Amino acid sequence: MTSGRTGDVSREARRRRTFAVISHPDAGKSTLTEALAVHAKVLAEAGAVHGKAGRRGVTSDWMEMERARGISITSAALQFAYGETVINLVDTPGHADFSEDTYRVLSAVDSAVMLLDAAKGLEPQTLKLFDVCRYRGIPVITFVNKWDRPGRDALALCDELSERIGLAAMPVTWPVGPAGHLRGVLDVDRADLLRYLPAGGDAAPEVRLDRAQAEAELGREWLRAREEVELLQASEGEFDAARFTAATATPVLFGAAVRGFGVRRLLDLLVDLAPEPAPRRDVEDRVRPLDAPFSAFVFKVQTGMDPAHRDQVAFARVCSGVFERGMVVTNATTRRPFATKYAQQIFGQERSTVDTAYPGDVVGLVNATALRVGDTLYSGKPPVRFPGLPSFAPAHFAVARPADIGRAKQFRKGVEQLGAEGVVQVLRSDRRGDAAPVLAAVGPMQFEVAAHRMEHEFTSPIRLEHLAYHAVRRLADPAQRPLVDAGRRSEVLTRLDGTDLALFGEEMDVRLLQRGHPELVLEPLVAEGG
Repeated sequence: MTSGRTGDVSREARRRRTFAVISHPDAGKSTLTEALAVHAKVLAEAGAVHGKAGRRGVTSDWMEMERARGISITSAALQFAYGETVINLVDTPGHADFSEDTYRVLSAVDSAVMLLDAAKGLEPQTLKLFDVCRYRGIPVITFVNKWDRPGRDALALCDELSERIGLAAMPVTWPVGPAGHLRGVLDVDRADLLRYLPAGGDAAPEVRLDRAQAEAELGREWLRAREEVELLQASEGEFDAARFTAATATPVLFGAAVRGFGVRRLLDLLVDLAPEPAPRRDVEDRVRPLDAPFSAFVFKVQTGMDPAHRDQVAFARVCSGVFERGMVVTNATTRRPFATKYAQQIFGQERSTVDTAYPGDVVGLVNATALRVGDTLYSGKPPVRFPGLPSFAPAHFAVARPADIGRAKQFRKGVEQLGAEGVVQVLRSDRRGDAAPVLAAVGPMQFEVAAHRMEHEFTSPIRLEHLAYHAVRRLADPAQRPLVDAGRRSEVLTRLDGTDLALFGEEMDVRLLQRGHPELVLEPLVAEGG
């Protein structure tokens, strides 16, 4: 690589901010995603999420089930420029049943925006997602959404961040007026007011007032907001960028994403504070410099995003070097070449061709049937392979059979594809044979998605027979398989990646079998949150 191109890589990497939006379902995550894009003038208007026929859904929610339910099931990637900064925003599934997909997305970002509902605060799925961020050392910015609706006390929400997840709250903006009676937010750094204009038609219904204007217009409410900020700052809430980077404290902002209020301030904070791409370590713990030859890893595979073409898209995070469309790279898993003729930026059903990409960018590689989640792509020498992405411990199991035996070919193709994408884990059972694979899922909604896609994308409706297994382990030694298969409520199934999984009715069955056979080696799988 020439010194000029090396300089380009370093300069372009410094411009990148790659982050994910994480939240509990219904906190307004997809709405915030589009509000951020609106402020960067990518979209003309922000779509509201509705589960009613005839309403426009958000652009990032492309799947029919997502539009019908008003939730995000798949993740979406969006790139846009904001001033001199390039923003790579990865939207994530909000439903708890798709935690594994969210984990994969979080492997591809450098920071996260944690979205809280003003009325609900830290909900169970938010806690799980934050645990993943903590496990991966991802710094988190907190945006408290829906302050234009009735909700909880702002100080109580910040106390909850400290008490339940160990993050000190560092106020960046602070609400003036209680939840449901939003008057504006105090910009702590500038000590002035962003006034909320609820009746305006502008995408960003706010105007900035200085301190004198704020006090004259809002009086006691303004003074109370200042007092609350001072109270929080006196109890470990003083802003410190190093604590954010170390993931021990979180900057906190308040707003109303559906109205676009407070979103511009969030974008400015991301530009100023969020980390830029950093060198990654490979499987041998060697650091891959940003200006090394091109490398990337696949964190998501998706089919059916373009129903007219039935293409398969692999989403890859660029880790080093320059990606150029048309280059031939090597798949470190198979050691086979892969041609990147069709490369796109993909956000929902919106697509644009990518000719060049730099560290931090997410590229959608189309017609990528040879790629799987966790694959590393690279060019030149030396070769590189990044750590793979773990599969979560499934909690639900069901035998899948084609509803129409005449559609067996489509059935096999569809099941194989869903397994490759990670929609469900596909297990082979000696008891049932290849014609009746067992689908394994973290949550039951994954079965709904699988059944829906089998019928509508692969034209092979399926019947599911649920199995009464609630405990799973990895079988370390295949020679010990007969010990598990001989159990009354246990059997061994083999995942598509070759891993042998031992399934049991309950945890008690695991303990009983190991008590009778102490030589049996059963290993736990990765649980939710890592």
